[in-house]
Amino acid sequence: MGIRTEERVTVIQGVLGLGVMLAAFITSAGIPVKPSSIEALRTVQLLSGLICGAISFAIFTQGWIMFTEKLSRQRLYSAVLFFLLGALDVLYTAGIGQIRLFGLETGPGLTAALLMIASAVCPIGMLFIFSVPDRQISGKHKFIVLLGTALVSAAGIVLLYTYQKYLPVSWLESHLQVPGRIAICIAVLGLHAAAITSILYRYRHERPPAAMMVNRALMFMMMGFPLLMLADPAEVGYMHAVGSVYLVISYYFVLKGVYHLTIDEPFRVQQAVEARMEYMAYHDDLTGLPNLRRLKQMLAALIDSDNKHEPVRAGVAVININRFKAINDSLGYSAGDQLLRELGDRLKGLLLSGEEVFRMGEDEFAVLFSVPDGVSGFEKRAEQMLESVNPSVRIDDTEFHISLSMGLSLYPEDGQSVDQLIQYADMAVHHAKEHDLVFIRYTETMKKRTQSKVELENDMRKALLRGEFFLEYQPQFSLQTGKMVGMEALVRWNHPKRGLISPGEFIPLAEESGLIVPLGEWVLRTACRDTRNWQIQGYEPVCVSVNLSMRQFRQYNLADKVDAILREVGLEADYLELEVTESMTFDIETALSQLQSLKRLGVHISIDDFGTGYSSLNYLKNLPIDRLKIDRSFVKEVMLDGNDAAIVSTITTMAHHLKLKVTAEGVENEEQLNFLREQNCHEGQGYLFSRPVPAAVLESQFLSRLAG
Repeated sequence: MGIRTEERVTVIQGVLGLGVMLAAFITSAGIPVKPSSIEALRTVQLLSGLICGAISFAIFTQGWIMFTEKLSRQRLYSAVLFFLLGALDVLYTAGIGQIRLFGLETGPGLTAALLMIASAVCPIGMLFIFSVPDRQISGKHKFIVLLGTALVSAAGIVLLYTYQKYLPVSWLESHLQVPGRIAICIAVLGLHAAAITSILYRYRHERPPAAMMVNRALMFMMMGFPLLMLADPAEVGYMHAVGSVYLVISYYFVLKGVYHLTIDEPFRVQQAVEARMEYMAYHDDLTGLPNLRRLKQMLAALIDSDNKHEPVRAGVAVININRFKAINDSLGYSAGDQLLRELGDRLKGLLLSGEEVFRMGEDEFAVLFSVPDGVSGFEKRAEQMLESVNPSVRIDDTEFHISLSMGLSLYPEDGQSVDQLIQYADMAVHHAKEHDLVFIRYTETMKKRTQSKVELENDMRKALLRGEFFLEYQPQFSLQTGKMVGMEALVRWNHPKRGLISPGEFIPLAEESGLIVPLGEWVLRTACRDTRNWQIQGYEPVCVSVNLSMRQFRQYNLADKVDAILREVGLEADYLELEVTESMTFDIETALSQLQSLKRLGVHISIDDFGTGYSSLNYLKNLPIDRLKIDRSFVKEVMLDGNDAAIVSTITTMAHHLKLKVTAEGVENEEQLNFLREQNCHEGQGYLFSRPVPAAVLESQFLSRLAG
């Protein structure tokens, strides 16, 4: 029931109650009570008193026992208040029924006093309850309040029974004392009005059902008390009966209000919390889409419904955002989050009947297809959805174009279980990314290849401990003098079962798994140690070049690690050159800080594979670098492709103007060598001079001993 509805019901019930009250006054004054009706009216009055007592103790039970771990001041004080009112109602009912409780007699003065006390205590208690701040209370506070109320109440009741003969009851014995009773009524009604006003003010911004119920109760108490107080105490009439019924109604509303406060509202709150938890368990916080857990649940339901009479077919497509990490790193996580939300909305807008999109986590989404018939139908629908995604995304007033890859697995052709279907679709999308494909369906070959990668990764972890890696060195020569001036350290892996494994196979896997960091440190330490040993043996000192991986370059303490290795092996920093790629300088601020830290050590810095990256030439004048290494792809076709020749010439000329050294990689014939000499390229490296060779071969064939 809405808040406005509660207010309307309260007003309507108040108006009806007031009308019945006035009718009771008129009826009592104009229509005499028949002798046959007196007993019935007395019974109504007696039953009403008993019901009021029973409701009071029910209110006490609800507020005291239920939800004790969340007991608040309002609940506790309401429970204690109606415990006291219940006791007063029982005593009042015993008085009007002339019942001797525990042998104690209740006279008319005490009966009237009990009615007035109960009528005053209720609004005073409500005024106090809704005036003090509501907060959680301790168990100790709970028992102190109950014990204190019980002791004070017991003492007061004992005093009333003991000294009831001293109560001033003469004003109750005839109609001549009506003004006195009116004055008491006005005072009690004022207390009720104050309590109602306090509740309305406290909840002026909202009208919770519990508060409105309490207001209704106070309204009926206001109307019932005058009927009981102003009626002739010597006679039983309609005013007594109606007044007693009004008290029952008021207590019922309090009971209902306490029910809302202690049972209904906590139950609804618990329901809302459970619904929220249920939603969070099966939905992604960022995009609001169903998550992986929900995908597994729906896919399991589809597979479980498969039977001979109605066979089920389903497809799971995993969609991955290409180069999402680069977007996150360059534009920030907020931009990445915006992209994920936008893509989620676009995929959701492309869904047909029987399809659902899910957020898998990180940069992956999944789509569940359950409608197309046949393998080709699923494949066409998946590709159609992928092609329908608008690749243009605006982030922070800048338009970007994204590319997606999709992998698809089908039930029952590709997998028979939920985990298999999701795993195979994920396997397919990663296969698509590795091979620059937009869409591919899972095949058994992918599984074997993935298993092979996992095995290779495990072997790689052991290889570091077993010493299966070794270095080869490719010498670098001055193109003007023909003298060896440096060497590049290249890591190799001699697998105990598979033999030599190509770096093109294990280096990307090391990057992906994070093993490149310990492997890179091993390469750096070994290369520095070999170089220092050759110096100690009397060979002419030359600089050794070591490649840094992206993961290594991003280490916050990279400079400290390099310095520690140089100190450990005793090699001067001037004989170490660290090679980074253009892509590592994409974030210019981070790259500048990292390179400056390395340069302070005294090492040389070169840009490897120059010309294949994405950076602007403008960064060259800002970064602390010493050398450019022209990528082998340009050198290879330099005599056949005019564009490659122009690129090599431009890079060399630019390097000279910037006072940078230039090394050409992949020099394989004399024509290339002569062209590079004409362009004043400083150094060359390639098969024309030497393939990468083991340390022993480099020592015996290329290193020169210093003159004695």
